[in-house]
Amino acid sequence: MVNARPQPDAPNASRREFLKSSATAVAGAALATNLAAVAHVHAAGSDVIRVGLIGCGSRRGGRGRGAASDCVHGGPNVKLVAMGDVFADHLQYTRTYLSKLGRDKVDVADDHCFVGFDAYEKVLNCKDVDLVILASPPGFRPLHIQAAVAAGKHIFAEKPVAVDAPGVRAVLQACEEAKKKNLSLVSGLCWRYDTPMRETMQRVHDGAIGEIVGLQCTYNTGGLWKVPRQPEWSDMEWQLRNWLYFTWLSGDHNVEQHIHSLDKMAWAMRDEYPVKASGIGGRQVRTGPEYGHIFDHHSVVYEYANGVKLFSACRQQDGCAKDVSDQIVGSKGVCDIDTFKVASIRGPKAGSTTWKSHKLGGEMYQNEHKELIASIRSGKPIHNGDYMTKSTLMAIMGRMATYTGKIITWEMALHSKEDLRPPRYEFGPLAVAPVAMPGITKFV
Repeated sequence: MVNARPQPDAPNASRREFLKSSATAVAGAALATNLAAVAHVHAAGSDVIRVGLIGCGSRRGGRGRGAASDCVHGGPNVKLVAMGDVFADHLQYTRTYLSKLGRDKVDVADDHCFVGFDAYEKVLNCKDVDLVILASPPGFRPLHIQAAVAAGKHIFAEKPVAVDAPGVRAVLQACEEAKKKNLSLVSGLCWRYDTPMRETMQRVHDGAIGEIVGLQCTYNTGGLWKVPRQPEWSDMEWQLRNWLYFTWLSGDHNVEQHIHSLDKMAWAMRDEYPVKASGIGGRQVRTGPEYGHIFDHHSVVYEYANGVKLFSACRQQDGCAKDVSDQIVGSKGVCDIDTFKVASIRGPKAGSTTWKSHKLGGEMYQNEHKELIASIRSGKPIHNGDYMTKSTLMAIMGRMATYTGKIITWEMALHSKEDLRPPRYEFGPLAVAPVAMPGITKFV
């Protein structure tokens, strides 16, 4: 089994230093991985780009399966050749599912299928793998990103990229190392790859609504899947198979799901990030042990250095009104974003729409992989590391505020010592963390 590995800490840094130069924020730290660095950058040309999938997903869900399909369709001569997952049934289901795409897209031999906590290492040790898709539960993402960079692989990393501040700091460092190695690193924060959303944000940045004076984002949806516990499962297996409901694995849904909305707001603010956050949250409806210990609602107010506030809310409760939308308020108008429908820009008065986008979200999953594959072939790497890591920290910062009931500054969040990893990665007993109690749960 693979023990949890230490992750590097960052020296004290101001928020602005962090935003302007993540390299400075983590200078001098060593990569926390035992894998040797390998110069394994795919040469430009039309030969096959071989893909490894780390984190296959289950029948009920998992972006690994969808990301692998999108990736092999991201350009000519792209083929899935290796797979790894903690669970054999996850791997086999996904292998069978993807095999329907044909041998020219999916050709995974038995000796390129790996199961267990060390499956990621075995995929990365495949010399014929050029690009890896990292789609295991987010709690594993820092470890897997570090190892993939050390192995010299191009990376597609699903969101979020960490669940705690030590993980964020480790990913920051790995991203700087990826730049030095000319590796492409594309994030699963997919809205940044949606053409109509790009046009929307460009209009906002070009001054269509004037100066931004306020923002609001909402991700209110129903409950998600869960897997009934089986008598033969250990605590670790039960938690892994229900990873959404444990903060060490998912970060809570303010991090795992609502990060999409928060990242759009960060994008609107030209990737400036808030200086502090306060919030409320709790666990009203999903109170049974099958839901682990996370909250079922969060409401966070983020404040920027210039005084602009972002009002953010998310909820996962069945039987309630659903709303996944954003609003950017400017000095001369408003941008409304109705997720998976359209974005529009209007003047200060209702009904004064001056522009509407095409349908949102129709091509973003394909675009992120098309651009990734093109970058590898051209030898011009894409690096999404800065915003994917900062938006992850922004989401974690919000969770810290709702869990503790305290005002959390950016510096507090960045330098937090809270390490959510288990003592080791192995099947066996693993206590469930207590449900956070605002005003009682301490900031660490």
